Amino acid sequence: MYGNNALGFPILSLVTLLPLLGAVIIAFLPRGAKNAVRWTAVATAGIDMLLMLVVLFSYNHEQAGFQFREQFEWAPGLGLQYYMGVDGISILLFFITSLLSLVAIVYSFGNIDHRVKEYYASFLVLETGMLGVFVALDLVLFYVFFELTLIPMALLIGIWGHGRKLYSAVKFFLYTLAGSLVMLGAIISLFVQTSGAPGGPTLNWVDLMRLAPNFSYGFQLWMFWGFFFAFAVKMPLFPFHTWLPDAHVDAPTAGSVILAGVLLKMGGYGFLRWLIPLSPEASRDWAVVPITLSVIAILYGAYVTLVQRDLKKLIAYSSVATMGFVVLGIFTFTTQGVQGAVLQMVSHGFISGALFLGVGVIYERLHTREIARLGGLANLMGAFTALFVLLSLANLGLPGTSAFVSEVLVTLGAFKVNPWLAVPVYAYIIVSAAYMLWMVARVFYLGQPQGVHIGVEANPAAGGHVGGHGHGHEQGHEPAAGAALPGMKLWQEAVPLAGLALLSIFIGVWATPFLETMQPAVAALLDYLGVPPDTGTAFLR
Repeated sequence: MYGNNALGFPILSLVTLLPLLGAVIIAFLPRGAKNAVRWTAVATAGIDMLLMLVVLFSYNHEQAGFQFREQFEWAPGLGLQYYMGVDGISILLFFITSLLSLVAIVYSFGNIDHRVKEYYASFLVLETGMLGVFVALDLVLFYVFFELTLIPMALLIGIWGHGRKLYSAVKFFLYTLAGSLVMLGAIISLFVQTSGAPGGPTLNWVDLMRLAPNFSYGFQLWMFWGFFFAFAVKMPLFPFHTWLPDAHVDAPTAGSVILAGVLLKMGGYGFLRWLIPLSPEASRDWAVVPITLSVIAILYGAYVTLVQRDLKKLIAYSSVATMGFVVLGIFTFTTQGVQGAVLQMVSHGFISGALFLGVGVIYERLHTREIARLGGLANLMGAFTALFVLLSLANLGLPGTSAFVSEVLVTLGAFKVNPWLAVPVYAYIIVSAAYMLWMVARVFYLGQPQGVHIGVEANPAAGGHVGGHGHGHEQGHEPAAGAALPGMKLWQEAVPLAGLALLSIFIGVWATPFLETMQPAVAALLDYLGVPPDTGTAFLR
C-alpha cells in the first residue's frame, strides 16, 4: 500500500532502486564500450536526480510524520516488511545523496579509465545502498541497505584508490563491519523482544516507537550501546575515527566526495532515527557519553588538522571535528541543537564534497597534495582559486554560508544545556580559522609549486579547453611568467564546484525553508523523549 503517498506510485522505491537497475544494465554492456558505460551511469544518476526533485518539491513541509509511504509485508510470519517513507530529516539527506552521487559520477567521466565497467557498476550499487538507508522504516531493510554500502565503497578505495589503498580499504571494511555486527546483535535481540508483544514480532519503525518506552531499562541500555557503536564508527566519532583519514587520503576523488558527503551522515542519521527512539530513557541518562566524546572529537579534530601537511588529510581530519558538532547538537536534545546537527550534516555534505573535489582538481594537474610543494596557485588557476577559497571560508563557518548557521544553532543548543559546552565550540572556531587560512595562504598565495612540472598555458580562445585533461604537466616545465595550468573542465569540475558553493551560500542566506522542513520531525522526536525543547539534556544542568 502507499499510505499517504500523494503521488500514487512508489516514487521512493523508484529513486532508490533505479541506480541498481543502472548497474545491472552496465553489467551487460561490452567491456570495451567505455563511453557507453559512462553515459549509462551519467544518465542513470541524472534521471534519478530529476525524480529526487519530484520528491523534494512534492513534499509537504508543514506536515508531520512520514510521507510517500510504501509498505507491504514480504515475510508475514516473521513480521518483516518492505516499508519506506521520508520525513523532514530524512528528505534532506535523501536529496544530498542523490545530488552528490551525480556530481561524483560526472566528475569520474574521463578521469577513470581502468576497469570502467566495474567502477560505475560499483558506484551505482553504492548509491542505491545510501539512498535506501535514509528511507527504510523497517530495521531489517535498513540493515540491508546499510551493509550494501560497505563492499562497493571498499572496492572503490582498494581498486581505484592511491597510496596504501588496499590497507585503507581493508581497514575501512573491518571497522565498519565490526560496528555493523554489533548492531545486528541488537536487531536480533529486538526481534526476540517484540515476539511476545501483541502483533509481534515486528521491526517496523512505527510499531517500535509504540513498544520502546515499555522496554526494560536494561534492554534499553543494550539497544543504546548496540546501535551507538555501529553509528559512532560510521560517523566516525572519536575514538573510532582512525579509519577515516586513511580511507579519505587513499580513495579516488569521487570516492572521497561520497565518503565525506554522504557515508558519514549515515551515522548521525542512525542516532536520530533508530538509537534514540529505541532507547529513550537510556538515551536521556547516558547522553553524557556521546557529548563528552563529541567535545573531544571537536578539539582533537581541530588541533590534529592544524598540523597536517597533506591537503586531503587536512580536510579529512576537519571532518572529524565537524561530525563532533553533529553529535553534540543531537544529544543536547534541544530544538536548536538537533536542527543545527541536521543542518550541519547537509552543509558538510555540500562543503566537504566540494573541497575534496577541489583537491582532485589540484592533484590531477600537479600530481601532489603536499602543501609544502604547492604554492602560488592563484596565479595559475584564477577561477578555481576563487571557488576553492570560498569553500574554505565556508568550511570555517564564514557568516553567509551554511556552516555558520548550523554552528550557531548547535552552539545555542549547547549553551542552553550548559554554558561551558560552548567553550570547545569557540575554541574550534578559532583553530579552524587558523588551519584553513594557513592552508589557503600556502597553497594559493605564497611561493610557487616546488618539484612539479606545469604544462603550457591553456588558451580557450585558441582552441585550448576550459578543461584539458590535466596531464600537460607531465611533459611541461617549471612555472614561468604567464604560465598557467589547464583550466577547469566545465561540466566535470566548474559546474559542480560552483553549484555546491552556491548551495552553501543559499542555506547561509536563507536557511528558513530547511529549518521549517525539519521542524515537525525534530519536535516530534523531542516530544517522544519527553524532553522540554528549551531545556535539553538534564544531567548537565
